[in-house]
Order: sequence, then structure tokens, then C-alpha cells
Amino acid sequence: MTKIIAIASGKGGVGKTTTAINLGCALSHFGKDVVVVDGNIATPHIALHLGSVKLESTLNDALLGKKSITNTAYLHPSGLRVIPASIALKDYQQCGLEKLRNVLLDLIGTTEIVLLDIGAGANKETVNALHAADEVLIITTPDTLAVGDAIKTIAIAEEGSIPVMGAVLNRVTNDRGELSQKNVEALLGKPVLGIIPDDHHVRRALTMKQPIVHSHPEAPAAIAYKKLAAFLLGQQYEPFSPSKEDGKEKGVVMQLLEKFGF
Repeated sequence: MTKIIAIASGKGGVGKTTTAINLGCALSHFGKDVVVVDGNIATPHIALHLGSVKLESTLNDALLGKKSITNTAYLHPSGLRVIPASIALKDYQQCGLEKLRNVLLDLIGTTEIVLLDIGAGANKETVNALHAADEVLIITTPDTLAVGDAIKTIAIAEEGSIPVMGAVLNRVTNDRGELSQKNVEALLGKPVLGIIPDDHHVRRALTMKQPIVHSHPEAPAAIAYKKLAAFLLGQQYEPFSPSKEDGKEKGVVMQLLEKFGF
């Protein structure tokens, strides 16, 4: 049975899209069939994150009834399947997310998990996107403003009887000014399911238009995303142990990437 999980946040800039892409990639590495859908039609970012801005088909076409949503999916070189939204202003002005739930129904039975990257805030678009999901995963950074806004998103979801799985703490530095996991859980009333450290490799992966799970699989953030995926699947995360030859080859590649600033 296909499960639709909204990747939500109370405010922008907390790494919601990065989490949707990398969690999708990590779940795929565990053998799950995953599609990441850009449900943020006002400010879509998935195509920009993955380096594809000129697209023949997008979620907007499905919302307008021009195409089936199954015909708007793209396969990224990392192996991740994505359904982007159009970055063109005219496409945003022509359609809303009122029909999103019905459109997503065409994905039922074609994949195991749909990760729906939705807009931030408490606007109509966010509410419509939340109501298209079966469950919600909250993304926040460990600061008062982000957590405060996340509380509002949780309230909106629960008003619509949409279960909130828990939260992911992103960009954690363990500085003294950050809220602790315990404090975040107390404020949200939800468990923290994953902690993603602040990692410069995330920015390098974005420059490369790649999920960090794919481009830098041993980076701290990549490992954290894989641990999150394993936890959500009820599995034990076990680090991959490459052979000596694989290690040598990977070492050369990583040295080159580091040399050129990646």
C-alpha cells in the first residue's frame, strides 16, 4: 500500500527540501520504491536542487488535468525519482493545490512511499498539501523561532486529523544557544526521530546538484539521513563496508572532489 508522507515545516530555510530529497534517496538505498513530489508550487525548489529547471512536464500539468501525474516523473542520476513543480510564475498562477489529493491517488499502487515536500507556514496552499498526506514529518532547526512555527504546523495537521509522526532536527551544531532534543520534544509534544548535523558537505552536494546521500555517502549528514530512513522502516542501520579496492577508488574520487571544492 502506498503511503503519502508530507515533509513539512513551520518556516522556510530549515532544510525541508534537502531532507525530502535525501530521505527519499536514503529510503531508496534500503530497497524502497520512493517518489519525491514537489508540493510547494508557490516556491518550488526540487528542480533547482537537482539541476533541472527546463522541464517538459511538471506537477502543475497534472493539477491542470493536462497529464497524468505518472507521466511527470523524472529519474535523477542518483536513482531518485522526483516529480517537480514548475518554477514559471504563469504556471503557479494557473493552478492551486485543491486537487492535489485526487491527483496523488494516481500514484497509489505505483510506488511504496510518496514524500510530499510542501510549503512552509500556515497559508491555504500548505493546508491543502497537508490534507493530501496520510502522515506528516516535521522538519525544524533547534531554535525558538523555527520550533515555534513548527508548533503551528502540527496544530494544523492535527485539526485535519492527519497524524504527525514526529520531528527531524536539522542543522544541529550542539552550540550552547541551541534548544536541546529534550526541550524540542517538550515544546512540540512529539518525538524527535532524527538529528541531522550541520555539515558543509550538504552545501557541496547542492553545488553538485546531488543528494548528499549519493554524492558524499560517508559524510555525517548522509549517515544521519540513512539512520533516519532505517528508523522509519524499523530497521537497524549498518554502515557499508567497502572492499579495499572500492575504498581506494572512492578515496581517489573524494580527493578530486575535495580538490575542486566539492
